[in-house]
Amino acid sequence: MPASTSSAAAKGYESTLRRLEHLQSHLTRRPRSGRVSGYVCIVTGAGSPTGIGRASVLHLAHEGAKHIYALDFDGSNFEDLKDKVKERYPEVKVTTMECDAADEESIKGIVERAMKEEGRLDVFFANAAIVGNPVPVGMLDAEDVAETMRVNVASCFLAVKHASTAMQVTSAAKPDPNGSIILTASVAGLRSGAGSSDYSASKAAVISLAQTSAWQLSRTGVRVNALCPGLIETGMTKVVFDAARERGTAGKIGQLNPMGRYGVAEEIANALMFLASDEASYVNGIALPVCGGLSAGHPVVPGKMN
Repeated sequence: MPASTSSAAAKGYESTLRRLEHLQSHLTRRPRSGRVSGYVCIVTGAGSPTGIGRASVLHLAHEGAKHIYALDFDGSNFEDLKDKVKERYPEVKVTTMECDAADEESIKGIVERAMKEEGRLDVFFANAAIVGNPVPVGMLDAEDVAETMRVNVASCFLAVKHASTAMQVTSAAKPDPNGSIILTASVAGLRSGAGSSDYSASKAAVISLAQTSAWQLSRTGVRVNALCPGLIETGMTKVVFDAARERGTAGKIGQLNPMGRYGVAEEIANALMFLASDEASYVNGIALPVCGGLSAGHPVVPGKMN
């Protein structure tokens, strides 16, 4: 690579890092507007310190949520999350629970607990997922596919099943039935080229679930939408980023994207806030790509799945 090209690439990557750092610290500069003031929220997949779930918990707290129930299969980072919320937003309650988001008794139980403790449920962000088995379809085992579908799809189904009923309960504080259920899908569920076969199939199912649920919950006041992230740096994608940094090619991550970069969890949390709040009061049954334009074409490097 010519020196001039190498220098331009290095400057471009430095610019990307500055931009991402700015985005990751946006809550320290943004006024609290109360977009979800008084809301009771449940967020699954909230355990990863760099994850979309954690970023969303912090954003919901920033915008005035009353009580957030944060769930994850691995609760080792929950204390840090609670300390962070308490430090920044001492009036916001955070309850954590270590569980499998695809276990019906766990999801039913946390919804019932929210209703018992707060008398309402306003937002359910079904974000828990696994990456699946990143091998060609001919090398996949049926057991791998079944587990990917169980975690990624059944968890969203259970969120819709139990949260939608709770969101229709009214009270003096919530006189009309309403609520927002957001399911984490992926651009991999929109078209091929962004993930392995089992992962992509599971995310396509999540998108379909959001669409069919929105119709089946017609006239209830409950909205169901899917978020479709592109390449985001989280605990799930850590192996991709670690490998690139070890090779010295971190500046090329996301180069097939029209924006020429990858995304961070806070950018997905911004979209989550839109769908959770009344700003999206007439948005229902959609699959919202947050991918920097990747889903506009899904360019694929031959021989690679992502």
